[in-house]
Amino acid sequence: MDLAIRNATVVDGTGTPAYRADIGITDGRITEIRGEGDGPRPTAPRTLDADGLALAPGFIDMHAHSDLALLRDPDHSAKAAQGVTLEVLGQDGLSYAPADDRTLAEVRRSIAGWNGDGSDIDFDWRTVGGYLDRLDRNFGGQGIAVNAAYLIPQGTVRMLAVGWDDRPATDAELDHMRELVAQGMAEGAVGMSSGLTYTPGMYAKDAELTELCRVVAEHGGYYCPHHRSYGAGALQAYEEMVQLTRDAGCALHLAHATMNFGVNKGKAPELLALLDDALASGSDITLDTYPYTPGCTTLVAMLPSWANEGGPESVLTRLADEATAERMRHDVEVVGSDGCHGVPIEWDRIEISGVGSPELAGYVGRTVAESARLRGEEPWVTARRLLVEDRLGTTILQHVGHEENVRQIMRHRVHTGGSDGILQGDKPHPRAYGTFPQYLGRYVRELGILSLEECVAHLTSRPAARLRLPDRGHVREGYRADLVLFDPATVAAGSTFDEPRTLPVGIPHVLIDGRFVIEDGRRTSVLAGRSVRGTGATRS
Repeated sequence: MDLAIRNATVVDGTGTPAYRADIGITDGRITEIRGEGDGPRPTAPRTLDADGLALAPGFIDMHAHSDLALLRDPDHSAKAAQGVTLEVLGQDGLSYAPADDRTLAEVRRSIAGWNGDGSDIDFDWRTVGGYLDRLDRNFGGQGIAVNAAYLIPQGTVRMLAVGWDDRPATDAELDHMRELVAQGMAEGAVGMSSGLTYTPGMYAKDAELTELCRVVAEHGGYYCPHHRSYGAGALQAYEEMVQLTRDAGCALHLAHATMNFGVNKGKAPELLALLDDALASGSDITLDTYPYTPGCTTLVAMLPSWANEGGPESVLTRLADEATAERMRHDVEVVGSDGCHGVPIEWDRIEISGVGSPELAGYVGRTVAESARLRGEEPWVTARRLLVEDRLGTTILQHVGHEENVRQIMRHRVHTGGSDGILQGDKPHPRAYGTFPQYLGRYVRELGILSLEECVAHLTSRPAARLRLPDRGHVREGYRADLVLFDPATVAAGSTFDEPRTLPVGIPHVLIDGRFVIEDGRRTSVLAGRSVRGTGATRS
């Protein structure tokens, strides 16, 4: 036995009451669990006294944007210090595999606000399997900071097979997309994501998405859509995804399942009733949320879909034309563009959180409306200026959420945790560094919205079941020793909207495969993370 953890309060991920026990770890797995009075205590060359600490399975971030961060940052304390031992990447229908040279350049431009432009990354892969292999051999073959699973990004797939045109796919193009999804699933993806308010994925009609979901289902995966609206029409958008996956026979995981904007205040019960009805009829559904009210995305995402057709260079060309830019303004400010979820934009709720160009740093931390007032111009003029001068790389916080909706949704029996953490920018959303301790500190200890045992189940065993992981998500003998030890009395998010990169408190130890990645509250040099591949994958 390599390590014995003694006197821990075990919160095992099942949701049942915690109990006091000793844990023995050998070769990266839990090999012995001894409750008080259950016989001889485990012994090992190294012993950790966990008196006063809760021991839980490592947390699983079901919605992460660390696709490049894991390759560039061996520390990655943003997630490791929270107790996250596994992240699910490839979210919102846009990521870096599968791709060819053309689409790789396009997607790098499209999501530079999420992940940076990638100029510091050697993109030596083009397939899903190649990307997962790269994670495993990163940093001289040591691996990565935490484990990672991958969703095939439907928008990138459409970019590769169809391009940026707003039109139905031809039969040949649909066959190509099916092949790409099947290949990605065989190479290790756990499912497929969409960003149906992002181009070009949003140009896909339901029939096309259904066909791709059938392929995902054949390989035992799940569909994870950022659906068509989180504002006006949100309930209809949720219902659309439920029906689509029912038709396809595919499991559904609803990404960042919020009810935002003024039109949805108090409407969480309607969403939950819709889900309960679908679950009762046999649908396989889960969802994730972050425990905050504001959202986070890119400024260019607020534009109408027609403005994005053709890709990033086409957007910039349209922004340079006065008549076309005025049409954009009318859609955004008056009509409510599909990019802004059908709701007319409120510039005093759009805070600039990051810019790609250092010369624009003065905008960060201010709303578009505030910056416009300082400049003596209309908000659209300021927003347009930012889009052009920052080459579409600007990220924003959108202050449009409702606390009562957040609390009600997180109580649901199919709820899991996801940070949706964008790590780029001078002032990122604090959820990137604080989601999991925020659940444990604010919503368990301070507010009592969830019990400790319930909350841990939401963050561990439920996502592990969705990912079909046979040996993670519980504290059980034979399971991987991906574990987090935290103090229930003090655990809290350190990150705030003013200081978003502050690390949490009350999480002194995190282990991946039985190795300390956080020890006594400090990041070690251990790189124990690897790719976690779908159950049907064939490792290259």
